[in-house]
Amino acid sequence: MDRKTEELRDIFMDVAEGETVTEAQEESRGSLADRGDVGQRLSDVVAGMRERYAFRADLDDEELCTLVRGFYDDETDAELARTLDISRHTVFRARMDLHLLRESDLDAPFDIGVLRDRLEDEDPLTEVADDLGVSASTVRRYRDALAARNESRGANDRYRGEFDSILADSDLTGGLTDDVQNDGLEDATEDAEVDVSF
Repeated sequence: MDRKTEELRDIFMDVAEGETVTEAQEESRGSLADRGDVGQRLSDVVAGMRERYAFRADLDDEELCTLVRGFYDDETDAELARTLDISRHTVFRARMDLHLLRESDLDAPFDIGVLRDRLEDEDPLTEVADDLGVSASTVRRYRDALAARNESRGANDRYRGEFDSILADSDLTGGLTDDVQNDGLEDATEDAEVDVSF
């Protein structure tokens, strides 16, 4: 050890409390895969919604989480009904409870604004249905969709955003791990000539 190194060591020993240098390491932030179990995160959101709103569908949290996953996998209400062994009406009601609206849910065969106005005036549903030329059950369906949209907007679409985030993280994690496994030397050998005779 030369003189300069010894001087530096002596200065360090005077300043430091010990004779060894070990820098404290911060805990790793982890990867997307470490962001918690997707099922648990979905369950937490569903439970939070159940606490805040009066759910009308008679499904437990596990069934509702299955419904959320199916909805994000673009399953139709009929497919979800088969998966959960329930009626399509119950699927629709559960989707409304969870603020999971499809574009078609508000694509009415009549002016949806008229229905909204009539509902605000608290006109009887049968009367509204007669005036609109549809069944009372059709009016109830669009009424429920409007109510779910308003409830979701009242919460700044918070819960739909949380579902989006959880399931997007899940898809992203799967995609990233698949890419890591598949990429390897693919990019490096992309333009290489492989059919070469010597």
